[in-house]
Amino acid sequence: MYYLGLMGEYLKNYMKTRMTYRADFWVEVISDLLFQATNLIFIFVIFMHTNSLGGWSESEVVFVYGFFMVPFGIFSCFINLWNFSERYIVKGEMDRIMTRPAYNLFQIFLENVDPPALVGSIIGGIIMAISGEQLGLSFEWWTIPALLLFTLSAVAIYTGIYTTLTSLSFYSDAPTGILPLMYNVQGYGRYPVTIYNRAIQVLLTWILPFAFVGVYPASLFLEREEMRQMAWLTPLVGVVFLAIGLTAWNYGVKRYRGAGS
Repeated sequence: MYYLGLMGEYLKNYMKTRMTYRADFWVEVISDLLFQATNLIFIFVIFMHTNSLGGWSESEVVFVYGFFMVPFGIFSCFINLWNFSERYIVKGEMDRIMTRPAYNLFQIFLENVDPPALVGSIIGGIIMAISGEQLGLSFEWWTIPALLLFTLSAVAIYTGIYTTLTSLSFYSDAPTGILPLMYNVQGYGRYPVTIYNRAIQVLLTWILPFAFVGVYPASLFLEREEMRQMAWLTPLVGVVFLAIGLTAWNYGVKRYRGAGS
């Protein structure tokens, strides 16, 4: 209850700030929608020249992309570590965080919350509904529970990977430059992993498991039997990578000695 109350207070402060600069809020929402629309148009352009992509139809690829947007929107809203090194290490704001009673990583998440990113999740859900209707997918009793489970698992995977990489900032005051690269790599999870060569498939499945934030869980709803077992591994992968991320973070925090150390 303490952390839920803390989350509510941070969100209230966020809304007060945004109400002062309302235009910035809508500019951010519109720019995010335009970015997602560009990616979606890219898929449509590809299918203007082919009927299938690695054995996947246009509607199936669009469905996978829609699913990809749902957990990514939630992650972008609540887990924003993009400027951690510069703000908290170089500028010394981590010292302020460490003097407060709440868990340090949770405070950082709340200080960088970005609710407009949730619009992407809503759009992703709409895309899934439309493409699912085109594919004639059946709505079963387990559809919503599975969607919630896989969405939370995908968010855990994102959190684990980016928390692990961000924890490297405790060992160097200079930004690592890894996060922008990782942001580009995660984009491969928007598409069916089978369209890539074997090396990339292994990378996206077991090393940087971005296939588990898109194609694998989405394949369960698409009734792709060849990927059903991989789909159900999504929660396990989420738990493993989240544990790795938190362990790396906690170890890094123990090594932190304050600004100027």
